[in-house]
Amino acid sequence: MAELVGRVALVTGASRGLGRAIAELFAAEGASVALVDLKRSWAEQATATVTANGGRAIGLGADVSDRAAVHAAVGATIAQFGRLDVLVNNAMWNRYEPIADITPDTFTKMVGVGLGGIVWGIQAAAPHMRADGGSIINIGSMAGRLGSPNALLYAGIKAGVDGLTRSCSIELGRDRIRVNAIAPSTIATEGVLAMLGAEKIKDRVARSPIGRLGETRDIAQTALWLASDRSGFVTGQSIAVDGGIGHAFYP
Repeated sequence: MAELVGRVALVTGASRGLGRAIAELFAAEGASVALVDLKRSWAEQATATVTANGGRAIGLGADVSDRAAVHAAVGATIAQFGRLDVLVNNAMWNRYEPIADITPDTFTKMVGVGLGGIVWGIQAAAPHMRADGGSIINIGSMAGRLGSPNALLYAGIKAGVDGLTRSCSIELGRDRIRVNAIAPSTIATEGVLAMLGAEKIKDRVARSPIGRLGETRDIAQTALWLASDRSGFVTGQSIAVDGGIGHAFYP
């Protein structure tokens, strides 16, 4: 039986990659889904795929670093579907570069999307979840635990995602709102594969105890579990979905 029948989810950064995989799986499991991305046209294109496969969905445009835009997207979701049960904070804007090259504009944009988008999403969504409870899922990264060269801001932001998650889980727990994070390792999205190139991909596969990169379905299935009643006693956690790379030691 579909696990999310009757529920409503909002997913940011939903036009491609992890966000799209999560939105499509949620819809397949019976949820009504609001797909949110920076440009409405991107979100609507992904939404067309969901609806063509029989799902219920709307596409919305919003810059998640803009508090008003995020609140408006949540409001549009409530107006369309009548409630909100699941929020997935997935949107991220990233630039890998040496510490010396980081500019104020890059700092402002990355932090605004990567942390601000989560803050505004939770602020907007939580009041609508208090009547029946809900699940908030933040997408972090193993980079926030392990670090990475040329990724000072990215690793710092993703470490911050874990802190936001723990704090929110305590504050919102009495309202039966669960807040968790997923920390992926390298996931084989189109953008990641293009950025890494063949040699780095080969190296990361060789270092993985499971012997492969992660797939978007690995993250989507974990998000489904966190959105469902099967994880009803799980909150404040950052779940590594990393093929074991986070605890592998290579002398």
